[in-house]
Amino acid sequence: MRGFLAAAALLVSAGCDILSKPTEPGPVVTGEVSYTALGASDAIGYGSSSPCVPFSPCPDGAGYVQIVARRLRAANPNLAFLNLGVPGAVLSREIMTIGNTLGRGIPANMIDGQLPFVAVGSTIVTVFSDANGVNTIGAALKPLASSARPAYAQTQVQNFARDFLSFISGITARAGGSTVVVLNLPNLARLPYAAGYTEEERSYLRQLSAGFSAGMNATRSAKVRIVDLMCHAPVYQAAFYSSDGFHPSDYGYSVMADLVSAAIAAPPAAPAATCSFM
Repeated sequence: MRGFLAAAALLVSAGCDILSKPTEPGPVVTGEVSYTALGASDAIGYGSSSPCVPFSPCPDGAGYVQIVARRLRAANPNLAFLNLGVPGAVLSREIMTIGNTLGRGIPANMIDGQLPFVAVGSTIVTVFSDANGVNTIGAALKPLASSARPAYAQTQVQNFARDFLSFISGITARAGGSTVVVLNLPNLARLPYAAGYTEEERSYLRQLSAGFSAGMNATRSAKVRIVDLMCHAPVYQAAFYSSDGFHPSDYGYSVMADLVSAAIAAPPAAPAATCSFM
């Protein structure tokens, strides 16, 4: 967080200038559009060449949220845009408490800190959660006896599914006219940052990533569209990630923006029940 705040201060002084901006395709929707983005550091484009200060419009940001907003604004000059993403946020108060008990310094949770502020008139809402939660629960497993870890992990997967359903229900209740686009999780065990983990640690990242994503996939409906990162091959390319091996690079964010734009334009296929990347 100290590093992020220092970077944020530099961004303020620089006016959020962009260093390299992904190519912008044509408009994805037309008509009255109000876009609300929910998430964590992904929502401000952390890891890109042009991350944004939280809660700022940052029109030239290189994150997927900012790219999508630019595409929407190209067809809708009066676009209403609200970015509620908070770096380090997790989905629920329960995961936040678990993490802070471990000294992880989690600043916020999306259910308490973002859901109540979704614009009621939103026509599009994007959600990306909860890689931070997977890492938090993974850390919570380490001090447990090995015999207790499987049941604890499964309980947390079930709790996440319960809380994510409540979260999505809250969004659709607040913004009844919205299309909600949810990006599920990739298999975090296959990401570069986990390369130095033990096989047991990676096994729990796999279980949690797949379990959390299954909970997200279960919310798919006429109003909720799922972008299947779990089974999307480009997500597992090294180039998708920034130098920390966890946050996307400019290329990674551009891939995410393309997937979200396509999901806004038309409902994507149902997420795969299984794939080699799981």
